[in-house]
Amino acid sequence: MTRDRLTHLDPSGKARMVDVSAKKSTLREAEASARVVLGERAFNMLMEGGLPKGDAMAAARIAGIMAAKKVDELIPLCHPLPLQSVELDFRADDQAKAVEIRARTKINNVTGVEMEAMTAVSVAALTIYDMCKSVEKGIFIEKIRLEFKTGGKSGTWTR
Repeated sequence: MTRDRLTHLDPSGKARMVDVSAKKSTLREAEASARVVLGERAFNMLMEGGLPKGDAMAAARIAGIMAAKKVDELIPLCHPLPLQSVELDFRADDQAKAVEIRARTKINNVTGVEMEAMTAVSVAALTIYDMCKSVEKGIFIEKIRLEFKTGGKSGTWTR
């Protein structure tokens, strides 16, 4: 297959799942990030554990892990992957009244886990939004992006 052709299209232009059956398994990792900007009231309640809906960070961690495991059901043409590790970390940015989310995914397989990491931070961010929206209407999510990936033929990439 040449690089100038889209891999998710067959020669006649129809969508298809990429055939990865001939690829070798390697350790593949990806890290993605997202940021939820909350506003002062929601941020303070989140940090103090006083949100009406409960522990938003715990819910967001579980939601992110669950979402990473379901990427093939959410994103067309993604391969189902038996993830071997999904980790989510949250960091409070007191000055910006925001929460930075990082997800790291790992697998020893024939295809990468970038979409799993990106989906994990996206759903974790949406969960924080959902659990804080009754307190603050102006919450927004920004900077969902891949930070790092390694493994496979293309090797390592870092933002």
